Amino acid sequence: MKPLFGGNGALGIIRNHTKTWKMTPFFMLKQNYSNLNKRFLSNSPLLMSNYIKLNPTLYKPSLNRFFSFSAIPKILGKTIKGPAYLGGSLAAAGSYVAYKVEEASNYTTDRLNQMKEFGEGAMDKASEFWNGLNLGGGSTGASGGDGGGGGNGDSATAVGTAAAIAYSQDEDQEEEEEKEKLIDQDDEELEDDTTDDEILSLTRQMIEIRTLLQEIDRSSDNLKLPSIVVIGSQSSGKSSVLESIVGQEFLPKGSNMVTRRPIELTLVNTPNTAAETADFPALKMFNLTDFQEVQKILFDLNMAVPSTEAISNDPIQLTIRSPTIPDLSLVDLPGYIQIEAADQPTLLKSKIKELCDKYLESPNVILAISSADVDLANSSALRASKLADPKGERTIGVITKLDLVEPQVARDILLNKKYPLKMGYVGVITKAPTKSLFSQKKGHDAFIAQQNFEYQFLKDNKENFQNCNVSTKILKKKLIKVLERTMSLSLTPTAALVQQELDDTSYKFKVEFNDRQLTPKTYLAENVDTLKLAIKEFNEHFGRSELRSILKNELDQKVLDLLASRYWNKINDKEISTKTLIENLTVLNDTTKEDPYWSKKLEFTTSSLTKLGVGRLSTSLITDAIISEIGNIVNGTQLKNHPLAKEVVKEAAINVLNSRYSSTADQVENCIKPYKYEVDVEDREWTISREHAIHLIKEELSQVNDTLNSLKTSIGGRKLSQVIKYLDESTGTTHEETLGFSKVLLDRGREGQFLRDRSIILNLRLKALKSNGCKSKDNKFKCPEVFLNVVNEKLTTTAVLFLNVELLTDFFYKFPRELDSRLNINLNEEQIEEFAKEDPKIKRHIELQQRKELLELALNKIDGILAFQRNKTPLTITQRNNNEGNGKWR
Repeated sequence: MKPLFGGNGALGIIRNHTKTWKMTPFFMLKQNYSNLNKRFLSNSPLLMSNYIKLNPTLYKPSLNRFFSFSAIPKILGKTIKGPAYLGGSLAAAGSYVAYKVEEASNYTTDRLNQMKEFGEGAMDKASEFWNGLNLGGGSTGASGGDGGGGGNGDSATAVGTAAAIAYSQDEDQEEEEEKEKLIDQDDEELEDDTTDDEILSLTRQMIEIRTLLQEIDRSSDNLKLPSIVVIGSQSSGKSSVLESIVGQEFLPKGSNMVTRRPIELTLVNTPNTAAETADFPALKMFNLTDFQEVQKILFDLNMAVPSTEAISNDPIQLTIRSPTIPDLSLVDLPGYIQIEAADQPTLLKSKIKELCDKYLESPNVILAISSADVDLANSSALRASKLADPKGERTIGVITKLDLVEPQVARDILLNKKYPLKMGYVGVITKAPTKSLFSQKKGHDAFIAQQNFEYQFLKDNKENFQNCNVSTKILKKKLIKVLERTMSLSLTPTAALVQQELDDTSYKFKVEFNDRQLTPKTYLAENVDTLKLAIKEFNEHFGRSELRSILKNELDQKVLDLLASRYWNKINDKEISTKTLIENLTVLNDTTKEDPYWSKKLEFTTSSLTKLGVGRLSTSLITDAIISEIGNIVNGTQLKNHPLAKEVVKEAAINVLNSRYSSTADQVENCIKPYKYEVDVEDREWTISREHAIHLIKEELSQVNDTLNSLKTSIGGRKLSQVIKYLDESTGTTHEETLGFSKVLLDRGREGQFLRDRSIILNLRLKALKSNGCKSKDNKFKCPEVFLNVVNEKLTTTAVLFLNVELLTDFFYKFPRELDSRLNINLNEEQIEEFAKEDPKIKRHIELQQRKELLELALNKIDGILAFQRNKTPLTITQRNNNEGNGKWR
C-alpha cells in the first residue's frame, strides 16, 4: 500500500508537510503548524533535528510554540476513534488517551459524531504510517536498548498524533472550502454572463456623462441617463441598505421623518486612495473624511425644509469616493408613509408619492426595499414600482431583515414566484443585532459587524438559501451590472438628443455673439486693463493745478464763512441790530488810522483760518476728490454693470490713500506752522489778493441777489415786502401773526430779510474794497477780505506742494498694483465667474458658451463609449481575472 504522506517514515511526513505549507495560505499554514504534536517531535530527536534543518525559517521557538496545552482535549478527542479501530496493537496509546478523554469528556462527546465519517480510512492511514515509520529496523517493538514498552508508547503517541493531524487537516480544508463557497456564491449568478468586463468598467464614464447632463440642464427631463432610485417605507431598512453598500453610516437618523429632500448619491471607486471622502458640490464642500460630519450636514439640510412643507423637490448632491465601493449613481427618496402624524401636513403622503413618482419614471432603475417580516402584499415600495413599472422590467426587489423570519419563509420570498420581477430579488441583512445599548457599534465598525453577522447567518442557513440571491456583495454586483446595462441602452437615444441640443445652442451662439469666445477670466482681465488705462489718463490730467483749484475753492469758502461770522452777521438780536452793524462797517470804511478794535478782530480771524486744521482738511479734500473721480472713471467702463467690482475698486483706492493719509496730513500741518504766528505780505501778493477778494464778494453778492429774486417770484414781491416790513417793525415782540401772516410766510419773510441785509453789507464791502484805502497793504485792518485771501493763498501753495509729492505720486504708483491684487490674484474662479455674470449680457454670453462646451464634451464621451461598444472584442477568463484584481472595488 502506498504511504499516506508520499514518503517513507516520519521524515517523509515532515517533508511532505513542508511542501504543503509552502503552497498553503498563511492562515492555513499557521493553523496546521499549531496542530503539530509537540510530544511527537520532542520524543524523536532525529525528527526534530531534520525538521529544523528543512524549515529553519518556520521554526522559531521564541515566537511560536509547537503545541498549545489548551488544545490537548481537542486533539485527543479527534484521535480517539483511530486507536479504537487499530485494536490491540495500539493498547498503550489507548490507556493514555483514556486519561485525556476523561479530562475533556464534554468536548470529545461532540467530536465522536464527526469522527464517524473518518471510519476505516483513518485505520488504514494509521497502519501505513506505522509500517512506514519503521523505527528499530523493522521491529515495531524494538526501540534500541531498554524500555521497549516505552518505545511502543511513544510510537502509539506518534500514531495518534499523525491520525489527528490527518483528520484536522482534512477538516480544516473542508471548512475553508465551505467558506470559499459561501463567500463566492454570488459568482454563480455571473458564470453564464458574457458581458465584457471592459464594458462594465465604463460605468464611471457614464456616471460622469450623467453628471454633465445634469449640469447642462437640471430642469430638463430629456437630457439624462438612468440612476438607481431607492424607495421603501420608513421602517423597511432603506437607509441601512445604502449604508451597507457604502460601508459607512452617513444618512440622517431621527425619530421623526428626517429625509425631506432627495439625496442624489454618486459613488466613485478610487483604487489608488486610502481614505474615504465625501463631497457636497452644491455647497462647495470637498474631501470630508468625517462621516459623522457628513451625517450632520445631511440632517441640517433636510431639517432646513419647513415643517409646514415637510418635503422639498430640491435634491441634495453627495459624492462619496472610496477604494471599497462600486461606481454607482443612486437616489435616496423620502420613505413612504401610511398616514400623516398629527404634527405633519395633511398632504404629506400625497407629496411623497408625487416626488417619488417623478424619480420612478423610465429609464431609472427602481430598487424596491421591503422588509422580510412584512407581507409583500403590503409593501409600499412594490406597489409604487408596480404603477411605474407594470411589467417589472426595471425593478429590483431587496428583502431586508432576513434574520427576523424563518429561513424557509425568506427563501419563498426570494424565489421570485409570488410577486415576480424580471430582475428578481436579493436578500440582505443590513444590521447586526445588538445585545445592549453599550454594545452598539458606529461608523465603519457597524459595517464590519453587519458583514460578519450576515456572513455567519447565511453560512448557518446555506442549505435554505441555495439558488437564491443573498448578501450585500451580490446586491452590489447586481446593481452595477444593471446600471451599466441600462445606461448603455440609453446612450444612443441620449446621444441624438444631445446632438440636437448642441445644434440649437451652436446656432444661438453664432447669431447672438458671432462665435466670439469669452471666459470670465478674460472678461475680467479686459476690464481691468481698460480701467488701468483710464487711470493713467487721469494721472496725466490731475496734477498740481487741479490740487490747487480744489483746495483754494474750499479755503475761499472758509474765508467767506469767517468774514460773515466776524464782520457781517449780527451777534444776536439784543446786542446789535443789522442797522448798527451797517453803521459800524461804514465807519470802518471811512477811518484813516489803525483802530485797536479792528486790528484785534483781524488777528483773531486770521488765527482761526491758520488753525483750522489745514493738513487734515486738504488731505481729506484731495482723497475725496480722487475717490470721486475713480468712481466716474469706473462708470465710464463696462464695470458700471458690476456692483461688486465697483465696490472692490473703491475699496482699493481708499486702501491706498489711507496708507498715506496720516503722514501727508502731518507733513502739510508742519509746513504751514510758520503762518500761525506771522504772515509777511508783499505788494504783489496784496494786489492779486485784492482782485481775488473783489471777485469773491461779487460772486457772493450775485448768489444773494439771485436767491432773493427767486423768493420774490415764489411768494410775490409785494407780499414779501409786506412781511419784511412787518418783521422790521415788530422786532422783539411776541405777537407775530396779528396781521394774519402764517408761520410759513413769516419764515419766508425772515429769509428775505436776511438776504436783503446781506446784500446791503456786501455792497458796502465791495465799495470799500474798490476804494483807495484797500490798495495798500498798510490798511489791512480796513480790508480783512484782502488780508485773509493773502493768508489763504500762502496756505494753499504750501499744502499743494506736499500733497502732490506725498499723496498723489504714491497713489498713482500703487493703485494699479492694488487693482491687480484684488481683481486678478486674490479672486478665485467662482468669484471671477460671479463677477462676470453680474452683467446680464455677459452672463448670457458665458452661459451659452459653457452650455455649448459641455454639450460637446458630453457628446464626445458618449460617442467614445458607443464606438468602443461597436468595436469591442471578448475577453478571456484570464483577462477578466486580471481586470478584477486591478483596482476594482472589493
